[in-house]
Amino acid sequence: MFEKPPHRWIDEMRAMLRLAAPLVGANLLQMAVFAVDVVFVARLGPEALAASSLSVSLFGLLVWSLTGLVGAASPLIAAELGQRRHAVREVRRTVRMAAWAGLLAAVVAMGVCLLGGPLMRITGQDPGVIARAVPFLQVLMWASIPAVLAALLRTVVATLGRPGIGTAITGMAVAINALGNWIFVFGNLGAPELGLLGSAISSVVTSTAMLAAFVLVIQFDRRLRRYRFFGRWWKPEWKRFADVLRIGLPICGTIIAEAGMFNGAAFAMGRIGEVELAAHTLALQFAAIAFQVPFGVGQAATIRVGLAYGARDNAAIALAGRVATQLGIGFMALSAGIMLLFPLQLLRFYIDPAAPENARVVVLALQYMMVAAAFQLFDGAQAVGASQLRGLQDTRVPMLIAIFGYWVPGVGTALWLGLFTDIGGLGVWIGLLVGLIFVAALLHWRWSMRAKLGLLPA
Repeated sequence: MFEKPPHRWIDEMRAMLRLAAPLVGANLLQMAVFAVDVVFVARLGPEALAASSLSVSLFGLLVWSLTGLVGAASPLIAAELGQRRHAVREVRRTVRMAAWAGLLAAVVAMGVCLLGGPLMRITGQDPGVIARAVPFLQVLMWASIPAVLAALLRTVVATLGRPGIGTAITGMAVAINALGNWIFVFGNLGAPELGLLGSAISSVVTSTAMLAAFVLVIQFDRRLRRYRFFGRWWKPEWKRFADVLRIGLPICGTIIAEAGMFNGAAFAMGRIGEVELAAHTLALQFAAIAFQVPFGVGQAATIRVGLAYGARDNAAIALAGRVATQLGIGFMALSAGIMLLFPLQLLRFYIDPAAPENARVVVLALQYMMVAAAFQLFDGAQAVGASQLRGLQDTRVPMLIAIFGYWVPGVGTALWLGLFTDIGGLGVWIGLLVGLIFVAALLHWRWSMRAKLGLLPA
């Protein structure tokens, strides 16, 4: 049973931090899981790395968007816990229907992966890279189902007050993926040397191991076991299934809209020049790492706002939203300061800034990092703003805001300044900033107007 939502700022801050800290840790560890693949595949040569990058880009976008779909379970479960009415049965129904939705969507994602070859040819990729990417993707796609279901269970255990479980299991996944790549890519411990395909197999094994670990922990944890998540999986609950789709599909669309803007920026950079693309990739790495903090705070905000929403406690809703905003934007202000004050020190994690051959990349990366420092604040604000509204089960209009903000002012400005003016890559980054400003402003306006817009519980 969850305690009554607090009305004191310090109590809410403690509750938010208890949830957010392990969620942030899990997000950072998930990035490490993907980084392990890059470390091993890079040793196979540039063509293998390019093939892996193309495949993982498509697969990652599909799975990331589907985690948004099953992420609908979080606000639904939080509201059910807040209501305290038949919570065990209602939570079980939500998890079951979210799993149905995730399973069906993962099968569709596998079908899209089978079309990877034609999609790569349409975008004009190198034929040699495509020849290696297609079989890699046809193996990697089998990780779709366990990855999506593991993401669902990670969301569920966090919403039920056990966020540390997801952190521990994701940390385990980093080790499993490193061991799997070492075994299958290079043929150690008696396994055949499979090269690039070995990395795909390692990803499938890692995702399956994560799903199995969540199942085992839920079965042996006394608090989680009482929900009996794995009983009567065949029984439909069509109203709950519709609720999952109503909330989850717009989250999925929001993720695709945002990812599409950043992927489009990479393609624009590629048209401007290879050096610009390299500098863009470096600058974006730091922004992506810093983003995991407000992203985790946002996940916690969805749960905290959802609990207060279910309890019909408007004061607690306001307090949870205010604390999440302070945490998310506060950290991004800190990360922006680090990028402004120590840009060369950050670049040294990836390249030698003093090397003559890196001079042009360093100059451009420093320019982009200045803009990135500015958009840190708005990136954190939009992440928290969207998550606050998800706690109110408001996802359709935020999706429309994301599609408009990212693709009209955002992509429009990036293409105009990047491709049709002399500022080139810097213009692309200004476009990213403009898109984030629009989305953050509109989401926070909607949050501030939640009462007048009828988003609060009666």
